Amino acid sequence: MRRIGALIFPGFELLDVFGPMEMFGLMTDDFDLQLVSERTGPIASNQSLSAYPDSTIDTVTNYDILFVPGGAGTRREVTNEPLLQWISETAENAEYIISVCTGSALLAKAGVLDGYRATTNKAAFKWVSEQGPKVEWVKQARWVEDRNRITSSGVSAGMDMTLGAISLMHGTETAENVARWCEYTWHREKGHDPFAKIHGLV
Repeated sequence: MRRIGALIFPGFELLDVFGPMEMFGLMTDDFDLQLVSERTGPIASNQSLSAYPDSTIDTVTNYDILFVPGGAGTRREVTNEPLLQWISETAENAEYIISVCTGSALLAKAGVLDGYRATTNKAAFKWVSEQGPKVEWVKQARWVEDRNRITSSGVSAGMDMTLGAISLMHGTETAENVARWCEYTWHREKGHDPFAKIHGLV
């Protein structure tokens, strides 16, 4: 079983976290889901709904999968040195490092994506890419897999990426079964990204 540490912070994007966690969470024998934050108590999302972390960054760094969402709060958290240090240390121990949307800005700022290919929300592409000048940013991609780093474009792309990650870890048939249970149409082409053109990146 792989333990997932899903980071939440004030202003995290709801679907970035709970879309993927719905899919991982269906595989109860394979994934143990935990929300982790800088502090205890309710953490308000970008949509004002709050979630309670299971642990804090002071207590656990040994997750098999580090999962970092995006959201408006990333603009603040890129200057949060204790959080960036935790991301860096946790990534060293993780089998996989995964982000959705502008969560890749936090990974990049922490140095976790240096020398890797990665993508992000196309509406915020310029800002995110500035956080990691040593990252090979991919302008047109639904999600990008580079070794054990998996990054996705904005919000709903996280669910396509999650199915891709499940496929990588447990096979395509398992990923298809998860999508079927969710009644979700999986865009399985990593390069399927109409939003890159919409935002003038290609």
